[in-house]
Amino acid sequence: MSPWILLRGLTRESGHWGPFPQLLRERLASADVIALDLPGNGRLNTRPSPSRIEAMTHSCREQLGALGIRAPYHLLAMSLGAMVAMDWAHQAPQELSSCVLINTSLRGFSPWHRRLQPANYARLLGLLLARHSAREREAIVLQLTTRLTDTSVIDAWTALREQRPVSAANALRQLLAALRYLPPAAAPAIPLLVLASQRDGLVDPRCSRELAHRWGASIAEHPSAGHDLPLDDGPWVAEQVVRWSERHR
Repeated sequence: MSPWILLRGLTRESGHWGPFPQLLRERLASADVIALDLPGNGRLNTRPSPSRIEAMTHSCREQLGALGIRAPYHLLAMSLGAMVAMDWAHQAPQELSSCVLINTSLRGFSPWHRRLQPANYARLLGLLLARHSAREREAIVLQLTTRLTDTSVIDAWTALREQRPVSAANALRQLLAALRYLPPAAAPAIPLLVLASQRDGLVDPRCSRELAHRWGASIAEHPSAGHDLPLDDGPWVAEQVVRWSERHR
């Protein structure tokens, strides 16, 4: 079975998947599941983040080559990571078996005010510029991205931020890359599954619907999860992936 490669979103790292990789591995009959970091995040936090999605794609392909993990791959990616997945699918479709895209948006498909909902602008700017403690920052991120009432995850996220902080400059470059990326109009020649959260407060779920409509992709929507869908309901995500994968064998 082709390995599953996981890609996270803006300023988030492989550690932010929490228990989801193991859950997916178990549901996919012990398939290889590898969580990569984008440059500037996680294990690569000392590197400058590219301001172009295409350079992030190149980094991911290089990382897998260095690990000796051979194509083809399945990609499961959310938000900024899903833009990297789409660029990968257009640059090198022969390397991919399928893509699962979670709560993403694309320039040219959706207006700017849906791609990043305006109600969040002030708080996001504060995250970049204000002098919050690591724990205060993670509490704000939790409020922006999930519908969880259990805040125990903040402890783990705070530890990740203190161990592998993302610089403000890298955060800005990642945001710039997301805002400027313009994908080809034609759908990539691989199977696509789009997953969306109906209560995503960061990216309007209509962005996912428009993407699925234009590219003829399968779509499933969670009725109550927030932007970080794998955190809010990882079992639901794994179930959608397994069902869809079985139909595309």
